[in-house]
Amino acid sequence: MANTAADVLVETLLDWGVEVIFGLPGDGINGIMEALRTHEDKIRFVHVRHEEAAAFMACAYAKYTGRLGVCLATSGPGGIHLLNGLYDAKLDSQPVLAITGMAFHDLIHTHTQQDVELDKLFQDV
Repeated sequence: MANTAADVLVETLLDWGVEVIFGLPGDGINGIMEALRTHEDKIRFVHVRHEEAAAFMACAYAKYTGRLGVCLATSGPGGIHLLNGLYDAKLDSQPVLAITGMAFHDLIHTHTQQDVELDKLFQDV
């Protein structure tokens, strides 16, 4: 049974048949990382060295398996780094889901380091 929003997210991904997620941990996704840890027997997390690699790996996974590719990055610049791989997926019509963190609600629109409007940035992909 889910206890947190992150648990619900991971359980939903499992319901969709997701077996692997490519990503890079960061403060904005600590809750998701903990939920993945508690489900590590069902879903594998592939730790990459750069978020861009996570998006390209998710796209390649989708291309070669025909299944949903999933990439995970923290808020702000971490999410921005997913764009190249997401455009690769878009241009090749591949099913890729990008999950990102977001700034703490008190910091939204305060121009802090991680305050990037990723929803607007990702609208085209």
